[in-house]
Amino acid sequence: MDIFKFFKDNQINNIDCRFTDLLGTWHHITFPIHMINDDFLNTGFYFDGSSIMGWQPIHRSDMILKPDISTCVLDPFCDSATASMICYVHDPYTENLYEKDPRSVALKCLNYLKSTGIADQAFFGPEPEFFIFDSVTFASTPYHSHYHMICDEFFHLNGTQQQDNHGFRIQSKRGYLPTFPTDSMQDMRQEMCQKMTEMKVFVEKHHHEVAPGQHEIGIGRNELIKCADDIQIYKHVVKNVAFLNGKTATFMAKPVFGDNGSGMHVHQSLWKKGSNIFSGDGYGGLSEAALYYLGGILRHGRSLNALTNPTTNSYKRLTPGFEAPVILAYSSSNRSAACRIPLSTSPHSKRIEIRFPDPTANPYLALSAMMMAGLDGIKNKIHPGDACDEDLFENKKAASCFPTLCGSLKEALDSLEKDHDYLMEGDVFTKSLLNAYLDIKWQEVYELSKRPHPYEFDQYYNS
Repeated sequence: MDIFKFFKDNQINNIDCRFTDLLGTWHHITFPIHMINDDFLNTGFYFDGSSIMGWQPIHRSDMILKPDISTCVLDPFCDSATASMICYVHDPYTENLYEKDPRSVALKCLNYLKSTGIADQAFFGPEPEFFIFDSVTFASTPYHSHYHMICDEFFHLNGTQQQDNHGFRIQSKRGYLPTFPTDSMQDMRQEMCQKMTEMKVFVEKHHHEVAPGQHEIGIGRNELIKCADDIQIYKHVVKNVAFLNGKTATFMAKPVFGDNGSGMHVHQSLWKKGSNIFSGDGYGGLSEAALYYLGGILRHGRSLNALTNPTTNSYKRLTPGFEAPVILAYSSSNRSAACRIPLSTSPHSKRIEIRFPDPTANPYLALSAMMMAGLDGIKNKIHPGDACDEDLFENKKAASCFPTLCGSLKEALDSLEKDHDYLMEGDVFTKSLLNAYLDIKWQEVYELSKRPHPYEFDQYYNS
């Protein structure tokens, strides 16, 4: 890519350099175009790493951001022509990739895959879901705690006397694929798709999801690092388009009590020399390697939870009764299992679908962790056991034969503390990164545990 020609052709005024912290949040620094030269792009620039949660101590705070020019795209949300580039973080004290930079973890994971000889490419296809509300308020103080969401699709509004009551609203769990005007945000999703396309994310489809206000935009599969980049762009676009339309979007796993939560099913396959090594003549059309990969995911599922379902709110979704895949089983087409083998008409499209992650996950860490678990399964020939084609939501006896995912973030963090060696193979995840991540997440568990909840007042105030 002739980056300077791109700048000139698009009359770029600013360069926005972005990176991801341990929690998956994007950060950015913007430079006017006259500051950009070959030296800037090749050697990068310094920033304060001690101001990023879980990163550097104050006495070793200098860090380097190096832009990846292959990620350069126009950002459609800036009034002044701005090109964004995603960066790797480097440690100036070692001159290496920074061990706590999530994008660097994904790069090390890809290099580790190649070193094993098992495969040379890893493809992922995520399905992030999200909610759009008209407005939201929330607060948590010593004397006041609340959240309040307003969405014009909420069915209870049909019972109000407001002047513009149109009646086209969605009952609980009945929002899957309605047409407009019941699907009130068709045009907004199409605007999101257009902006994603402008930012080089391949869009396949979009539709309303099960809950009122819930949506999904389907994006194409991509290689490990680019897929994680795509998820970051996806979230950036969704939030900004909603904001510019006077609404607000959230990727929380369970913002609405009593209705479906938002997941991020992730389709996965490994390739070697242009061939899909997951395609075979075993169960569901899978190869032996794919079944072992599944075995690794199932073996390490509870520790994976800490990275694929990383919030206390994640476990409000991972409960029975809301199409949440809490059973550590696998099956062909069966959406009640945590791991599904989608039907496919071609060996090239053979893949597995891991259904328990949610979109609050840091995509670089979550995708890398799942692949490390799968590779551990292949290396150690961890067979996933027998498949289960029963409806595990209805057949409690069949469901009881399988282990379950974690029921809380506390359980997930406990599991990660006990089961993390597979992540550290090839120095992909380091002890320092895992300790920093666990420290942040344990603090979240602690802070929630000591706060009274409004529901406790409903239950106990008159005790």
